[in-house]
Amino acid sequence: MKKTILFITAALAVSCANTKSIDANPADLVTKYSKTITESELKDHLYTVASDAMQGRETGSEGQKAAGQYLIGHYKKNNIVAADNTTNYLQAVPSSALKTRKGDLLAPSENIAAFIKGSEKPEEVIVISAHYDHIGIKDGKIFNGADDDGSGTVALLEIAQAFKIAQKEGHGPKRSILFLHVTGEEHGLLGSKYYSEHPLYPLKNTVSDINIDMIGRRDVEHVASNNYVYVIGAERLSTDLLNIVVAANEKTTKLDLDFRYTATNDPNHFYERSDHYNFAKFGIPSVFFFNGVHADYHRSTDTVEKIEFDALTKRTKLAFAVAWELANRENRITIDKK
Repeated sequence: MKKTILFITAALAVSCANTKSIDANPADLVTKYSKTITESELKDHLYTVASDAMQGRETGSEGQKAAGQYLIGHYKKNNIVAADNTTNYLQAVPSSALKTRKGDLLAPSENIAAFIKGSEKPEEVIVISAHYDHIGIKDGKIFNGADDDGSGTVALLEIAQAFKIAQKEGHGPKRSILFLHVTGEEHGLLGSKYYSEHPLYPLKNTVSDINIDMIGRRDVEHVASNNYVYVIGAERLSTDLLNIVVAANEKTTKLDLDFRYTATNDPNHFYERSDHYNFAKFGIPSVFFFNGVHADYHRSTDTVEKIEFDALTKRTKLAFAVAWELANRENRITIDKK
């Protein structure tokens, strides 16, 4: 614990000249638009995305494609446009790019990409990512993946809606935001790998990735409270990004930020195990929000009834606040580490 406190204190002292405080953007706007992110809407979305009708959302399956159409319907309903170089929000990912760890080729699939154009620096792009695939049906049981990663998937929907409402009221982001639902994560981060190799927007103009993967539950390390979130990798490439996460949390959600898995010697290697990694390996500062592994991880019992929607809502609001700062601050965050 002492090491964690010293780590955060030291990090916050670095790069002050390059980091404009979150105060540069009126806190009341962040608070105002984060209130549009609600438990009830997250619940409505998740009961659809993680329903039996989606058949576990296996990569390339009809169930996954049905879930994808639900996501696209949300973006259309909210007048959030498709990203450039997509077909009706879809970035096709061919079977040849979807090879499993065992060497099998999966059916063709798609990344889903929606976009809000920035008002002042539209060429600079913030990516907010989550994978919408899961592991399908096994031995006749549907693996719904409510937490993994239905929770992150629906968080993106609510964050996008919040930014769109702000834009309609004259407070649109200065930088562009790409809402990226990637496929094939469960088989080796395949959709995000394909995106990083075939980006819709130049990687050199990609400011940061905020990745959300499993934020609806608690783990055994936090039995007493769900008022926490693991923050992984924020400082790996940019002290600015870490500072922004800490400041955004202090001004908004006040979650317990747990950094234990961000260490380079983490035996779980969580930093390398979700989609942000395919941005970070190209030098793009990335942060991964995560609730940790629980007993229902990759089991048919990962169902919506076990989601803690109060925690899901607060963690979604934190990701929104971080994205708001990244999109609206005066200076692009600085990369000060390799």
